[in-house]
Amino acid sequence: MKQPEKTPDIMFGAVVGDTVGSVYEWHNIKYKIDEESMAVGKAHFTDDSVMTCAVADGILRGLRQLPDDWLAAGEESRAVLKSEIVRSLKACGRRFPRAGYGGSFRRWLASESSEPYNSWGNGSAMRVSFAGWAARSLEEAEALAELSAAVTHNHPEGIKGAKAVAGSIFILRSGGTKEDVRQYAGRYYDLGFTLDEIREAYTFDVSCQGSVPQAIVAFLTGESFADVVAEAISIGGDSDTIAAIAGSMAEVIYPIPTALKQCVADRLDDFLLQILLKAAEFVEERKVK
Repeated sequence: MKQPEKTPDIMFGAVVGDTVGSVYEWHNIKYKIDEESMAVGKAHFTDDSVMTCAVADGILRGLRQLPDDWLAAGEESRAVLKSEIVRSLKACGRRFPRAGYGGSFRRWLASESSEPYNSWGNGSAMRVSFAGWAARSLEEAEALAELSAAVTHNHPEGIKGAKAVAGSIFILRSGGTKEDVRQYAGRYYDLGFTLDEIREAYTFDVSCQGSVPQAIVAFLTGESFADVVAEAISIGGDSDTIAAIAGSMAEVIYPIPTALKQCVADRLDDFLLQILLKAAEFVEERKVK
């Protein structure tokens, strides 16, 4: 399949982290890989990338139907957004049925029901990055994050994970520093640990509370985009998701290496890449208005 020549200037960090981490999800390592070792061999996009695109598509479709002050418009606006997010999650999920979803989410995809199932899993956090990019205020970033999570992950921990990531992305987009993120995300999680301290004993954990703070600390620790992703993978666990979350934050302040970006774009389905390109264009449109 021929890929477009253009790759997204934003909204690609989660996909790169996911793709690089895909090799290590079931083959955990406890050391840092170098940039040259990323996105080679069997590296591929997973459900993290598919759902990142799906949430972006749903939020974009919803916001295009609403006034700029939709937050003040009450439940009708939220209902529009939730409906569009559900529609995109179902459509994208069914288009890529073997992307690697968890059992509860697979059943939700297959069902005609759209009721949430009280998940506290990290899926809400790995797919949320567009909420941080599309928002014009921290309040809006958190609201979009909560809406994107609550359609499936309506457990308080699922919502908390999404809000922490989206809010951090918005803060960085607005000129905030890593210390600002540490202070903000520290309202949601205890970040008083280092990856070196937890690396040996850390094990596979798909909960928000057991993987989102680790991804945030990987972002705070890394010194470049590739270094952030390497830090995220180096602790083992749910490697593709931790790297996707960390990568979604890292791309705001660090450029994704050109060769790595192109390598991942070449492995991404064109349907998903087009969603990311439209999402990036939408963010630029919102800035201009």
